[in-house]
Amino acid sequence: MTLTDTTPRPSSDSTQTVSVDAKPSPAPKRASLGWGKLALTMLIPFFLCAIMGLFYLGAFHAPSPHNVQVAVVGGSAQSKVFAQTLQDESDGALGVRTVADAAQARKLVGQRELAAAYETGNGTATLYISSAASETSANIAQKIFMDVAYEQDLPLRIEDVVPTGAQDTTGQGLFFLLVALSIGGYASAVPLAGFMGKVKLPVRLVLAAVAAAVVATIAVIIAGPVYGIIESRFTGIWLTSWIYAAGITLLGLGLHPLLRHWTTPVLTLCFVALNFTSSGGIFQPQMQPGFYGALNSFWNGAGWLHAVQTLVYFPEQSISMDILRLLLWLIPGILLVILTHAWSVRRTRIANEHAAIQDVEEAVAA
Repeated sequence: MTLTDTTPRPSSDSTQTVSVDAKPSPAPKRASLGWGKLALTMLIPFFLCAIMGLFYLGAFHAPSPHNVQVAVVGGSAQSKVFAQTLQDESDGALGVRTVADAAQARKLVGQRELAAAYETGNGTATLYISSAASETSANIAQKIFMDVAYEQDLPLRIEDVVPTGAQDTTGQGLFFLLVALSIGGYASAVPLAGFMGKVKLPVRLVLAAVAAAVVATIAVIIAGPVYGIIESRFTGIWLTSWIYAAGITLLGLGLHPLLRHWTTPVLTLCFVALNFTSSGGIFQPQMQPGFYGALNSFWNGAGWLHAVQTLVYFPEQSISMDILRLLLWLIPGILLVILTHAWSVRRTRIANEHAAIQDVEEAVAA
């Protein structure tokens, strides 16, 4: 028996009709390129370029002495007249006084009260300097008094009262240690700030202290055992570095909830552009415009550098005022962390209250 398919088949000449109600699907919207966000983000590198150029060139492009303290050795009337003449002819570059003898000259140079002292006698001239206090100031003093000795037709002998270490011949090793500490301090603040919302306030402060301790340890190990710039007083230098790095890290943690992605540029402004240029590590304030000299009197980088320079090269001098300065820099950082923590807690509480109210309203409406 044969089965026959009885299902009707469409004829070959039949036509298909399209419903007039069918509408073409809308074209997908083109994604925004985000030009506005890009423009705002690019302000950050432009800002960094501007501040680094302005402050670094402003501080270092044309160093010139002003009121650099020097002395002429000798108590005679002739020595006093020579000292006054030297000051008058310097047109404000030098502040010149007389000291009684070479022993007093060495003492004052060794205490960093004088940049140089000039003595003549026995057919020669001697210039007392301290390269450990500032290699650049010592070089500038040599240039000035080399001309003076030449005019007097005297050979010039240089006596370095407090020289730099054998592994720090330029005298700027401690300045570059300051650079490492500063970058480690503010770079630690950003990743820590992203974690702070998950922990309580005491834990935040402890984490900042631990991060600063690690940064200080790394820096001191590199400057000490690795390169030999530091040869002793490791504990004091480490504690000073820890306080300094902790102040920067705490300020970064406190500012991050307020500034967000602008935190790093602001920290760079404070602890690179303003900090390094005013620290005295390259040129002392007497060689720079007055703005940097004013910053040097209270900025934390200048306090750290003077303290560590004292520990390494001038151990008989006190660092109490430098440590006080660094401790005072901790206060705004701690206060900012506490205030921004309270602000974030209050903001979270208000958001939770609004969410609870919205849940109640939706339940009533249902």
